[in-house]
Amino acid sequence: MSNRSTTLAQAASASAAPAKGRPRKQAEDLPGSRERILQVATTEFARHGAQGARIERIAADARVNVRMIYHHFGNKDDLFLTVLEEAYRVIRERERDLQLDTLEPREGIRRLVRFSWNYYFAHPEFTALLNSENLQEGRHVARSQQLASLNSPLLDALTRLLERGAREDVFRADADPMQVYVSISALGYFYVSNRYTLSAIFQRDLMSASCLDARLDHITAMVLAYLCERPDTAAHAPPPASAKARRRT
Repeated sequence: MSNRSTTLAQAASASAAPAKGRPRKQAEDLPGSRERILQVATTEFARHGAQGARIERIAADARVNVRMIYHHFGNKDDLFLTVLEEAYRVIRERERDLQLDTLEPREGIRRLVRFSWNYYFAHPEFTALLNSENLQEGRHVARSQQLASLNSPLLDALTRLLERGAREDVFRADADPMQVYVSISALGYFYVSNRYTLSAIFQRDLMSASCLDARLDHITAMVLAYLCERPDTAAHAPPPASAKARRRT
């Protein structure tokens, strides 16, 4: 190469390189990088679990470098906790939108049951994240400083709904709001998270429209049957005929 060609190549290289003291702005420094990392991480953790997820895949899919993830979230465990907290924040916001305080007590329970049921199907990543965290024995959520405050408004709203139902002589007076919410969640969550194995075991398409509608009706009826039942009546109710027959034998 001639001296002139060499000089031109060096000049072109120098003009393309960033000036000293002014590093080129990387894509990961742009606004929105944190939100993009969080969105990609949610998919990664839901698909591979807390143990199987890889920071390198998250960085590649979010178009950032690994250092940027550590800058925003600290480490992989802290990133997973942030993903969990964000997932809980979203569902709690949606639950507040139900406006349970404005509804007749039984209709309030129907709306909460229907919302929980539909939410699990609309957000499969939520159940996947919870499954992964339970395999970790809840060690991430145990150190969260946000989840308690996120859950309090929901329990407060459900408490007011149950108390109002008791005052109107619609609901029993001894219903525990936490137990009621756990039951509503469990009756839908188990079905959704185990739908593939249950469908195979019972040889039924549990995802068919008829099965889904029947399950929602069943959950709603069970919850309302408990809430509308009087404890003293339940304690002295006669056993069903099948139970009597078993006793005689």
